[in-house]
Amino acid sequence: MITFFPGPSRVYPQVATFMQEAFEQGLLSISHRSETFNQMSEKTIGLVKSKLNVPADYTVFYTSSATENWEIIAQSLTTQQSTHFYSGAFGEKWHEYARKIHSQAEGFRFDTNDHADVASWQVAPESEVICITQNETSNGTQIPAASIEKLRELHPEKLIAVDVTSSLAGIALPFAAADIWYGSVQKCFGLPAGLGLLICSPRAIERAQSIGERGHYNSFLVMLDNIKKWQTSCTPNVLGIYLLMRVLETMPHISEIDAQTKARACAYYEAVQAAQNLSLLVENEAVRSDTVVAVKGTKEQVAAWKTQAKQAGILLGAGYGSWKETSFRIANFPALQPAEVAALLDLLPKLS
Repeated sequence: MITFFPGPSRVYPQVATFMQEAFEQGLLSISHRSETFNQMSEKTIGLVKSKLNVPADYTVFYTSSATENWEIIAQSLTTQQSTHFYSGAFGEKWHEYARKIHSQAEGFRFDTNDHADVASWQVAPESEVICITQNETSNGTQIPAASIEKLRELHPEKLIAVDVTSSLAGIALPFAAADIWYGSVQKCFGLPAGLGLLICSPRAIERAQSIGERGHYNSFLVMLDNIKKWQTSCTPNVLGIYLLMRVLETMPHISEIDAQTKARACAYYEAVQAAQNLSLLVENEAVRSDTVVAVKGTKEQVAAWKTQAKQAGILLGAGYGSWKETSFRIANFPALQPAEVAALLDLLPKLS
């Protein structure tokens, strides 16, 4: 079965070999305070920066998942208020979680087909962090790099936090335009779930230091103390870090991956638009995601399409949130092989 589910999704085929390597080298039993771990961690973070074009002065942290970063941002980088702009379920969930820690956290929803008009977004003077979901996995939309750069220009004094869970390592990102970026490895990195990344600017670190929050295992400053030694505050997913290192060693630079991702996205969108029975969930071409393609239909149609695909050996991603039963999603992630992509492109016009 070829899985196009948008997370956990298709893993790179070489991951099986890398897992065996880790076992044979005894890495599954090493201490996360050992020199062996320190060297592996330092190399992995160096590869994240070099392969993804992360600025040299940004700091990369390991977390357990993308959603753990919601908590870290709220408890360690916010004292009273954050402002969240979203068009889908994951941006909304981030806002809801932030409100559990800071009841003043504000949330503003915009329509799925709306261009992110950041100039019209209202941000209260007392808001400390502006939170956006660059790639909304639930509905297949994205906020373009130019909009994030404009947001930075309009609010130079605020921290900007960006969810890139389903685009990190899939497309080139404007890291210098924001202070906090986070994601996890079970999507565009082509790895098993269980490891998240948090990428922070010097401004974010200065902000955390001024707040001084140290009351949790995953308090930002506790994590910072440890990552300076290439370590973590609690026992990490050592296997996940090793697999991340090995995948990064073998994957092309993000500029090459970005070109491939966008070419494949164009092919998917053209195939859906050419199909007699399919319709795109996102009508506005300017906000369609490069890494998650959402197709809409009636509840009955979507169920039938997924069944037909399964019979052809292809697993389509289920819809999510309010579109759970009336859409399916296609993961356009780098680990998917050319023959697998070709098989889906051949199938799409045949769905009835």
